[in-house]
Amino acid sequence: MRGRAGKRFGAAAAAALCTVAVAAVTALSPSSAAQHTAAPPATAVRAPAACTTPEASLRPSTADGPAVQRIKSRGRLIAGVDQNSYRWGYRNPATRELSGFDIDLVRAIAKAVLGDPDKVTFLAIPTNQRIPALEKGKVDIIARTMTINCDRIRQVAFSTAYFEAGQQVLVPEGSPVTAFDDTLKGKKVCTAKGSTGESELKSESHGASVLTVPNQLDCLVRLQLGQVDAVITDSALAAGQAAQDPSVRLVGKPFTTESYGVAMNLKDTDLVRRVNAVLDDYRRGGDQSAWMQAYRKWLEHGLRGITAPPEPKYKD
Repeated sequence: MRGRAGKRFGAAAAAALCTVAVAAVTALSPSSAAQHTAAPPATAVRAPAACTTPEASLRPSTADGPAVQRIKSRGRLIAGVDQNSYRWGYRNPATRELSGFDIDLVRAIAKAVLGDPDKVTFLAIPTNQRIPALEKGKVDIIARTMTINCDRIRQVAFSTAYFEAGQQVLVPEGSPVTAFDDTLKGKKVCTAKGSTGESELKSESHGASVLTVPNQLDCLVRLQLGQVDAVITDSALAAGQAAQDPSVRLVGKPFTTESYGVAMNLKDTDLVRRVNAVLDDYRRGGDQSAWMQAYRKWLEHGLRGITAPPEPKYKD
């Protein structure tokens, strides 16, 4: 596998490699992040003691509360995103603009709250810094393929689910690894620190040694260089990675079921409701909804067969 690394390292991957050295929190818009820091809000909301349906969120509302007023007073939405996940949140090498499914969703939120989809300060947030960025008030929202689960809802609040995926295994062509099973024994597996993949590997590694890195793209580069034998990541992210480099492929079936949500500070309940109102509008319209248009634009090529967005669930 290691001898073929040079052949597998295509132009798209080389462009992606240039972005790997992104700082832990990097401003991506011309506006100064120091001028647009999201101040921590005032009132905390306790996470539920029992967790049976973590993807259930607060019902939508367009009423302005403290968090929405804070964003309007600032005049910009501060959004934590990825710039390394192809088709989700990535810097287009041709335009140098941030693009992808998550980026379109952030712009829809900015348009709903501020009347302008361009009134956004994007910050690149590594996987393991998503929750700290919200807790410290560095961002208003995180839209970064973030899985809603019982552990995380005790630390941050989530919107309703805007996408469903599952953990899957990405390997080079010709690999003997066939799934998330004992074919991983003795192999070196990469996953992002703070990700669901890391949690799954801690529970059951199938005899593999595990390497954790700040971002999933780092894993793809290491796979291409022959430094690891497999990558564990969300199937939705892996499909984008496979599209970047056709010499890698997904194997086995997804071995978890996960919902992505927009994450916010636990105290920002009014913002959670406003984002859920945006998502309601985003889903509305059947096959011609904004959600379906974004899916066809960014994701359909690698994730075929999706006919509708996830149905929202509410807890109030």
